[in-house]
Amino acid sequence: MLILYQRLAYFCRRTECSPQYKLRDIMSYHRSTVVKKLIFGLTLVFSLFFLVTITNAQDGKAIFNSKCAACHQVFKNSTGPALGGMEDRGPWGDRKKLYAWIHNPAAFMANDPYTQGLKDSHNGILMTGFPDLTEGEIDAIVDYVNTTFTAGPGGGAKATPGAAVATPEPETDNTLLYGVLTLILAVIALTLLQVNSNLKKMSDDKEGIHASEPVPFYRNKLYIALGIIVLFLVGGYYTIQGAIGLGRHQNYEPEQPIFYSHKVHAGINQISCLYCHGGAQEGKSANIPSVNVCMNCHMAINEYTKGPQLFRPDGSEVNGTAEIQKLYSYAGWDPDKQQYTGEGKPIEWERIHNLPDHVYFNHSQHVVVGQQQCQTCHGNITEMDEVHQFADLSMGWCVNCHRDTKVQFTDNKFYSIYEKFHDDIKSKKIDSVTVEMIGGIECQKCHY
Repeated sequence: MLILYQRLAYFCRRTECSPQYKLRDIMSYHRSTVVKKLIFGLTLVFSLFFLVTITNAQDGKAIFNSKCAACHQVFKNSTGPALGGMEDRGPWGDRKKLYAWIHNPAAFMANDPYTQGLKDSHNGILMTGFPDLTEGEIDAIVDYVNTTFTAGPGGGAKATPGAAVATPEPETDNTLLYGVLTLILAVIALTLLQVNSNLKKMSDDKEGIHASEPVPFYRNKLYIALGIIVLFLVGGYYTIQGAIGLGRHQNYEPEQPIFYSHKVHAGINQISCLYCHGGAQEGKSANIPSVNVCMNCHMAINEYTKGPQLFRPDGSEVNGTAEIQKLYSYAGWDPDKQQYTGEGKPIEWERIHNLPDHVYFNHSQHVVVGQQQCQTCHGNITEMDEVHQFADLSMGWCVNCHRDTKVQFTDNKFYSIYEKFHDDIKSKKIDSVTVEMIGGIECQKCHY
């Protein structure tokens, strides 16, 4: 009330109207001001809610692909157990226990026989902990897994030979819906402001109070400020997101000159990745194998008869034998005469993974020293026909991996110089060492 009386006094000093109207006018002014502030506040809140929602919405699929997909699948066992239906197994029905397991698997397993059995059944491999994952992010992962599992393989549809390969339904993006709702609320707010202005004018006219002409909305400083704020926030958000995504090609899957199925070679026939990509063990680059490496096997294997039927992403059937004949054409090999013709030509493979020039990545450092599996960065390559880029290969993705990944200190001469860490492990001051602890997130480690 004190504030109201102060405004009344101020209004009485500044106005020229008759005394009998002063209290009524100030009350009308006060109501009008409150309504405007209320509507402005609600519009701003809804606008910010929209922006926060689209900015902070948990993308369970993206988190799953980044953190989980290297070792887990939804429908079948991989390096780790299948995650579909996990809440019906072991202690995972209790979400709090699931949080504790993901944040610190070693500590949780010490008192849990179920996870001890999981480790024994998966060649003694203990899951990497992810202490950086929030409970909300874990919930998003579980929701994505449950949704995918409920839909079934291929989104509930079974693939048939020659038919288009069914793909899981993409996650619903409600960004457009939120934008439309925000626009509708803004229109309602502007309408209410206009209605309030018209009602006040009618009241003033009835009382014989002269009122100045209302300011058009396109000249109203309140409307202009609100519009600028909303445009700045929305435009800034999409500008930043677009800038962050420049040069990234996650899920990029080009069509190659020869349909080479990693699923058949590395999965079914269990050919080691390093047999074809020997550079990954010896140096910076993994290297695409030369045609001579392919011919080591395909001099004898000239037909595709025993493997599964092959399909392209668009559902068209692939003739495996015809693809082998393409290889002979590139190699300059005559399968009838069993000799080279000397008319070979290079295979123009489409590059899939491409890091910026200012980024240094050494394959041997990760494969030999760090003892990382190829699937960590390339996804479940043994289940892919035509390979796609699994991870976004962003700086944040790499840094998070270095923060979470434990260094293999045991029987690893490369890390023998870190005597302090070895002593701390022996004295049980620490139970493990991450890449971050040995300088793995220093700028010069990855940048020239």
